[in-house]
Amino acid sequence: MTERTDKTRATRRRFLAGAAGVAAAGVTAARADNAKSLAKNLPPNVADWSKSLGEGVGVRAYGTPSKFEKDVQRRTVGWLTATPESSVSFTPLHQLDGIITPNGLCFERHHGGIAEVDPNDYRLMLHGMVDKPLVFTLEDLKRLPRVNRVYFLECAANSGMEWRGAQLNGAQYTHGMVHCVQYTGVPLKLLLEQAGVKPNAKWLMVEGGDAAGMNRSLPLAKALDDCLIAYRMNGEMLRPEQGYPVRLVVPGWEGNLWIKWLRRIKVGDQPWYTREETSKYTDLLEDGKARQFTFVMDAKSVITSPSPQMPVHGKGFMVISGLAWSGRGKVSRVDVSLDGGRNWRTAKIDGPVFDKSCVRFYYEHEWTGEQLLLQSRAMDDSGYVQPSKDALRKIRGVNSIYHNNGIQTWAVKSDGEVENVEVG
Repeated sequence: MTERTDKTRATRRRFLAGAAGVAAAGVTAARADNAKSLAKNLPPNVADWSKSLGEGVGVRAYGTPSKFEKDVQRRTVGWLTATPESSVSFTPLHQLDGIITPNGLCFERHHGGIAEVDPNDYRLMLHGMVDKPLVFTLEDLKRLPRVNRVYFLECAANSGMEWRGAQLNGAQYTHGMVHCVQYTGVPLKLLLEQAGVKPNAKWLMVEGGDAAGMNRSLPLAKALDDCLIAYRMNGEMLRPEQGYPVRLVVPGWEGNLWIKWLRRIKVGDQPWYTREETSKYTDLLEDGKARQFTFVMDAKSVITSPSPQMPVHGKGFMVISGLAWSGRGKVSRVDVSLDGGRNWRTAKIDGPVFDKSCVRFYYEHEWTGEQLLLQSRAMDDSGYVQPSKDALRKIRGVNSIYHNNGIQTWAVKSDGEVENVEVG
C-alpha cells in the first residue's frame, strides 16, 4: 500500500508540474468535445464573452445556474410510482462535490403533492398530554432561540430497488434520495418545555399539512434530544417542496419522519400506528415477519465519480470521489476498493465532519485502462462498518424496499464506461 501511495503521489506531482505545458498546448480531444468550445475562444485568442458587456444586476432569475450546467438537475424514474403527486425525484449526486446540497437539487418525496402554504395563515398546534396546549405562528417560531445544524436526510427507500440485484444504472437513481444541508430552526425541546409535557408521556404524533395528511409516531426521547422545528435551509427559507414554511428535522433517522408543512404535534403515551408506519416503512423479512420502527439510517457510502453517469474520460491521473453518512454519529473513516472488495485502501475525508452529516471522501489513482470494480465502505464513531449486500441479505432477505445500506459496486470498463454491477 505504501509503494502504491508513493507512486500515486509521484504521478500527481508530475501531473501538476506539467499542467502549464498542457494548458499552453490546448486541451485534449476528449475535453474539447465535452466543452464544445470553438477554437477561436481558446488561448491565446480573446474569447467572445470578453468582448462585450454581460447581463446587468437583477436580470437573472433567482438561483439560475450557468446555461452550460442545465443538465445538472433532479430527475425522476417514470415507472417507479403511480402519480407525480405521490412520487420522488433524485439528487444528481454524480454532478456535485463537497457536502452541502444546493436547495434546488435536494431530492423530493411527496405523498400528496407540494402544499403551497401561506405563511400568514400558518399555525403549528401542540397539544395532547401537556399542561398547556399551544399554537405557534411562523413569527412566534422565529422569535424563539435558534440553532444552525448540518444534517443529511435520507429516504428509507433509498437504494431500495437494489435488494434483489443491480437495477438502476446511475448514482443519481440508486442513491439519490439523500441530501445534506444546513438547517436553521428551533429545538423541538423548547416548544415541549413551554407546553409542559406530562410525566407519563412517551410518544409524539407529528402531522403534515399536505393533502395526504402525512403523519408518523416519534419517540419523545428523540424529540427531546436533537430534533428541530426548521424554517430555513442553507440560509434561505425552506423551498415549498422541502416543507415551506416549517418542517420537522429528525437527525440520523429515516426521512419519512421529517414531516413537511408541519401543522400538528400531539403528545401521547404510546405510538399511533399510522398508515405510513404500518402499510409502509416497515421491513418485511424472509420469514414473513416485519421489522417496525427501524428509525436509524445506518452508515452508508457511494462513489459518485466515476459512476455510470460520470464515466472516465481518458487514461491518467484521476480522483475517485464519493459521499458517506451515518445516522449513528460521525463518519470516522471511508475505505475504497478497486477490485471488488478484495483489497481496501483508506480514502481521504476532506472538509468538515459533523454529527449525522455527510462527509466527502477522495482517493487518487493513476488509471491505465485496466478494468476496475469500485467500492466504498463507511465506518462511524460507534464502530459500525457498512456491510456488503450479501451480508445484509443473509440477515434481512430480499423482501424489503427499505434501509438498504449495502456496499455499492461500479464496474469501470477499459473504455471508461461505468456500469452498476454486483460481485459475489
